[in-house]
Amino acid sequence: MDSFSGLESFVRAADLLNFASAGRALGISASAVGKNVARLEQQLGLRLFHRTTRQVRLTEEGAMFHLRCRRILEELDDARAMMQASIAAPRGRLRVSLPTIGYRFLLPVLPDFQARYPEIALDLDFNDRLVDVIDEGFDVVIRSGDLGDSRLVARRLGPFRFLLAASPAYLDSRGTPKAPAELANHACLRYQFVDGGRLEEWTVPGLPAQLPTTLACNNMEAMLGATIAGMGVAYMPDFLARDALARGELVRVLDAHVKHLGQFSALWPSSRHLSPKVRAFVDHAAAHLFQ
Repeated sequence: MDSFSGLESFVRAADLLNFASAGRALGISASAVGKNVARLEQQLGLRLFHRTTRQVRLTEEGAMFHLRCRRILEELDDARAMMQASIAAPRGRLRVSLPTIGYRFLLPVLPDFQARYPEIALDLDFNDRLVDVIDEGFDVVIRSGDLGDSRLVARRLGPFRFLLAASPAYLDSRGTPKAPAELANHACLRYQFVDGGRLEEWTVPGLPAQLPTTLACNNMEAMLGATIAGMGVAYMPDFLARDALARGELVRVLDAHVKHLGQFSALWPSSRHLSPKVRAFVDHAAAHLFQ
């Protein structure tokens, strides 16, 4: 076929079952639609429509052809939109949700992002609640753990490590555990998930069957503060503890036993087109976070 004009005329006429309406939708005359369809039928060697003075309806072959042609034109529209989006400047308001502690890894990379994309206005929601990306209107969320929502597309941003830490004062008073089983004799500070109240598991081989939990907290920053204050041993991401470790406010314990890695991912609603502002943010996050 020399062009897509026949396919476009056929698909629109099949959608509307009216050549005049198809012509108005395409910006051509009804007779031009008829000629394009007739030419297409001649090329295919079969009839696509039953035509009368009162009615236009698809033949059995026309109905099957319509389904295939519609998909072809949708793919063509997709390709055209993708090319247009690829050259468009990223702009507009971008709503991003991430855990409360996310500011520790995200904020350091935002000045460069803002300098590169000055027309994107960031709207950041730091929240430990598991938000509904689609229903609450977020463009992107950053999450760790289970990514089970099939309505979302995910891209891994990078791993981080967990560690066990306590304050020097606590270790001076209670002693430093030499094996995970010895945590049975220590005060354990546990993170409690906002959704459902479940305590985070400590992925450390050899732990006692029951950890003595002396504090449960649904805010990682508060748990960090309690650990620095000498209230016990806590299990936390390395990026959360980094500054306190550097200042000597915390000491890593049982480091050889803690091997578990966490993983953050960026997620966004699945759709035919990834907007330039979402693509810019996800690409920047993937390139600079958790390096």
